[in-house]
Amino acid sequence: QVQLVESGGGLVQAGGSLRLSCLVSGRTWSIYASGWFRQAPGKEREFVAGIGWSAGSTKHADSVKARFTISRDNIKNRVYLQMNNLKAEDTAVYYCAAGRVSGPIPVTDSGYAYWGQGTQVTVSS
Repeated sequence: QVQLVESGGGLVQAGGSLRLSCLVSGRTWSIYASGWFRQAPGKEREFVAGIGWSAGSTKHADSVKARFTISRDNIKNRVYLQMNNLKAEDTAVYYCAAGRVSGPIPVTDSGYAYWGQGTQVTVSS
């Protein structure tokens, strides 16, 4: 099993920055990729960014490219999401996820087997 715990969410003004952190524990050697998803009220959960656990390749959703950056620290078993120039539409619960399937970084829920409890990000305009 793999456990994921997110932190770093909060309230920020539009144009501000936040860094989310995800602590990964358990059978971390079984992980091929980690990702961040978000779900706004009344909307489906959507892919934000993903990273290969060993090679470090990344993928970002078009809506956050040039503003958000995913990274990981394999020593600390943490995955980060640096969010800059935040907009009101970025308001959502952000979830960290880990997947066990090798290959391209998954961009859908089904590509990830483990999920954190989520952390709220609220951007005031």
